[in-house]
Amino acid sequence: MASEQSSGRGVEMELGQFLRARRTQTRPDQVGLTVGTGLRRTPGLRREELATLAGISIDYYVRLERGKETRPSPSVLDALARALQLDDAEHQHLRDLAARAARYAPEPPPPPGRTVRPHLKLVPETLRPSPAYVISRSMDLLAWNPGGLVLYAGLDDWPATQRNLARYLFLHPTARSLFQDDWDELVRGCVARLRALAGTDPDARDLTSLVGELLLKSPDFVKLWERYDVIGRKRIQKTFHHPQVGVLTLSSQSMHLDGTPGQRLGVYTAEPGTPDHDAMLLLDLAAPPPVGQTDTTPVGQPDTQGEQQRRTQS
Repeated sequence: MASEQSSGRGVEMELGQFLRARRTQTRPDQVGLTVGTGLRRTPGLRREELATLAGISIDYYVRLERGKETRPSPSVLDALARALQLDDAEHQHLRDLAARAARYAPEPPPPPGRTVRPHLKLVPETLRPSPAYVISRSMDLLAWNPGGLVLYAGLDDWPATQRNLARYLFLHPTARSLFQDDWDELVRGCVARLRALAGTDPDARDLTSLVGELLLKSPDFVKLWERYDVIGRKRIQKTFHHPQVGVLTLSSQSMHLDGTPGQRLGVYTAEPGTPDHDAMLLLDLAAPPPVGQTDTTPVGQPDTQGEQQRRTQS
């Protein structure tokens, strides 16, 4: 029973934190309220202002924000979404938080395993020279081809179990210079993705350990985490200022892998015959053997790395 209460309390607080974050980031003029000349101590909307806009009592809204109310009706959620001018994704996230708060499980489910099915391990290799990798729902790097690892300059310096794209963005000293053109947008999208996952599975150990580490070590992560954004614009193209092959701009694609616990395949491509494609080829040829995943390579996989080395020597 204690575990049940603890788990439920976490979800209720997530619902309240989301509402508070959206409230404090909504200016009165955005929702048609006239602001007086006096000093406002509250950033964004006051609780009573939001309650009035949504047509609910102030006491009821305060209970929602403090995690003491667990079963808001669909009409209340819709009214709050309209008052806060939430977009479709944020509105759905609010519904998901409320639904989970009303029916939380007695025990949090176990975290997804890091195992990648043998046939999925083959996919990144068959996509060479395009950099490709398989990541977990919390952005752990699980499988990759040579370009997929070395594209994130310096990531191969870390042990395989520490290779995580969110950890790389916020904690690796090379990341900011690698993504100097797109840094702000990339980190906002990264945190929004983790926030959305935390909202529906706040007790997941694979997520809480990563978020706890980033909150402790990265002031940039702390600022973005407190904003409670749950959507982020995903760039179709990313520009890399790579220390080995120079500047290259690649198109990116990410897709869910069916039958997996939230694993995704990430692929970068460039138009053949362009300088970006040439740089991508050089990156693939220059990449070291994928030592970090030698214990997960399926038996009988073609020795493509050896073929690449022989072509380089010839």
